[in-house]
Amino acid sequence: MEEKSLIRKSLTYPVLFVALLWVIKLLEVYFNWHLYDFGVRPREADGLIGILTGPLIHANYDHLLSNTLPLLVVGTGMIYFYKEIAFRVIGLIYLFSGFWVWIAARPSSHIGASGLIYGFVCFLFFSGIFRKDRRLLAISLLVTFLYGSLVWGILPVDQTISWESHLFGSVAGLLCAIYFRKEGPQAIQKVWEEDDDLDDENAYWKEEVKPLEPPPANPIQINYIFEEKKDTDDKGSSDSPKTPNQGDSALPSNSG
Repeated sequence: MEEKSLIRKSLTYPVLFVALLWVIKLLEVYFNWHLYDFGVRPREADGLIGILTGPLIHANYDHLLSNTLPLLVVGTGMIYFYKEIAFRVIGLIYLFSGFWVWIAARPSSHIGASGLIYGFVCFLFFSGIFRKDRRLLAISLLVTFLYGSLVWGILPVDQTISWESHLFGSVAGLLCAIYFRKEGPQAIQKVWEEDDDLDDENAYWKEEVKPLEPPPANPIQINYIFEEKKDTDDKGSSDSPKTPNQGDSALPSNSG
């Protein structure tokens, strides 16, 4: 029952967040709003609000669609495998990545949730390595297989995307993996079971050892009687042939 509850919880929050992103985009298109100003605008006082609102805004449907599935996958993985620390990690990645973009990024309006995706992916990858747990290492390898190509997104190759959000999101995920490495799920340690008999006062090896009894004062004496064998010249007693008894085997007789 607890496992089903965890699965439900792990799916619910990412689905609700993605649904919120789509509602915002649909309302923006329907009412012809222009929400670019609510992105992160570096080193502008009015742009600080973008730390909270920037990840909720997307340029178009293709931009939002490209972020939908990764948010569902890595968001579910975060909550399911790191349920004790997931929301703290998500909150720190959300705030720090946006704040660092505001400090150091290019003068522009940085929007989109891809910075969060990079942060979640880096956290899942490095947490599995730092914790040395086979289950979490498997998640790291799966994340690498699914999203290994994201590494190119942190390089200033395409100036039309906010590579700064990708870079600072990745750094935030890495730092969270280091900071929380002692919390949450840990590698299973093999511990030898202690024998309860060690503390047992009545254990057999704690019984008092009784000394061996000394040998008797008068040991048993054994007397041997030797009789010398006498030679006899009685041939009848030594050379007489043995007459077979009724039960002995006899040579066959010639009866005719």
